Amino acid sequence: MVGDAISKKKRITIGILSCVICLSGYLWMSHKQHQINKKDTTLPTLSQFGEGIEKITTRDAAGDVWVIDDSIATGGRLIYGFAVGVIIFATLGVLMGCYQPMSAFFLPPINFLSKIPPTAMLAVYFVLFGIETQLFVAMIALGIGPTLAMSIYDSVNKDVKDHALYKAYTLGASHMEVVYEVVFKQILPRIIQNIQLQIGPAMVFLIAAEWMIADMGFGYRLRIQSRLLNMNVVYLYLCLLGLAGFGFTWACTFSRRKLCGWFGE
Repeated sequence: MVGDAISKKKRITIGILSCVICLSGYLWMSHKQHQINKKDTTLPTLSQFGEGIEKITTRDAAGDVWVIDDSIATGGRLIYGFAVGVIIFATLGVLMGCYQPMSAFFLPPINFLSKIPPTAMLAVYFVLFGIETQLFVAMIALGIGPTLAMSIYDSVNKDVKDHALYKAYTLGASHMEVVYEVVFKQILPRIIQNIQLQIGPAMVFLIAAEWMIADMGFGYRLRIQSRLLNMNVVYLYLCLLGLAGFGFTWACTFSRRKLCGWFGE
């Protein structure tokens, strides 16, 4: 990195300062906008955010608590689809890197699919999976899967050294033992890193699908409230999505440090 390294304390201080500057800038723009139009909802004031918090945390006329019901709906779809995509395509990526016939068979279609935006394939998903939970799961799994498989395949080829394989075979290991004990454990940090990088695209695909067809979830709520210009609700939901992303990133980083202490930062 260019320049001198800074301490962790200074890094935190600078990070807090950047957040304060952004918040101050927003409050100034909100103040100026409300001087022009006191009923403006595009840049909510703190009091309007308070109203938004009350709106999403109290029961509506139908008896629903928006933030709870939407979190359960979106979270369940995200976890389900993400787990399916990671399990299938991470395994496929490892096997493609280990066995040339599998890479010769799967690499061309997966490489092709990784170039197609999943949101452009919504019509195909509608035909194949309908508009139930299967659609959201397929959208996420097939959206993140090809890129994840390609990344893991490349990691097997670049990070696993031939001498480690030869040594394992010399000691009498079977093919599957080499795959698990040498290849998988060697690239596990890269697998975790690649999984971490896929949470953002997975959220994009899910929110896009919910925006179009869901009757519950973050995408549905953002669509309805943005049409009503209830930006105090929209911004709160965006903050919740950001916090969820931070939580997932922290969990991946923590897992990598615990499982792969030898890998470093």
